[in-house]
Amino acid sequence: MINVNVKKFDSVTLVEVNGRVDSMNADQFGEALLTEIDSGNTKVVLDLAGVDYMSSAGLREIVTALKKVKRNQGDLRIAQPSERVMEVLEIAGLNTIVQIFPSQSAAVGSYSY
Repeated sequence: MINVNVKKFDSVTLVEVNGRVDSMNADQFGEALLTEIDSGNTKVVLDLAGVDYMSSAGLREIVTALKKVKRNQGDLRIAQPSERVMEVLEIAGLNTIVQIFPSQSAAVGSYSY
């Protein structure tokens, strides 16, 4: 079970995710991200503070969203992943292609308006 909450900060879209992201709900997670990108939101912050587990299916949805937002001249950044999720991001090498910030405010503020 996951919960996805979307907030807007000027031109930045914040997507807060809570719960476990696995093969059972990764499509729901990805759909929430792609809906925002398809709506023209190209500055996306993905807050993973409330995610205690992420499978490869969740990582795939992040990569899909990142590719799509980049094609639209935007970017996706990650805020405050839990220690366990950070390990998964590092193992997959996503920490080298996605900017990761220690706080939500740092990630949102990293976009110059």
